[in-house]
Amino acid sequence: MTEIAFQIILHAGNGRSDAMEAIQEAKEGNFEKADKLIKHACEELAKAHEYQTELIQDEARGKQQPVNIMLVHSQDHLMTAITVKDLAIEIVELYRNK
Repeated sequence: MTEIAFQIILHAGNGRSDAMEAIQEAKEGNFEKADKLIKHACEELAKAHEYQTELIQDEARGKQQPVNIMLVHSQDHLMTAITVKDLAIEIVELYRNK
């Protein structure tokens, strides 16, 4: 469980960092780089989501897992990263259309 939580944190963190960097690139007018970073953020968040889905599917099959603080933290981290990515997409577009 801890290994899965760390994988979620790792990929969510990578996605969040890429999204934040995309905003900075867009601010500088580097839209091609910003677009690549957003794409990579989406890929990283998809990886994190795959780990999350694995946990959900296991539970649906009756395989109960103990909930620990690391797992709760990883879920919080993932949801925050997804929100940052969604906002970054909008902010990049705002800079692009400026």
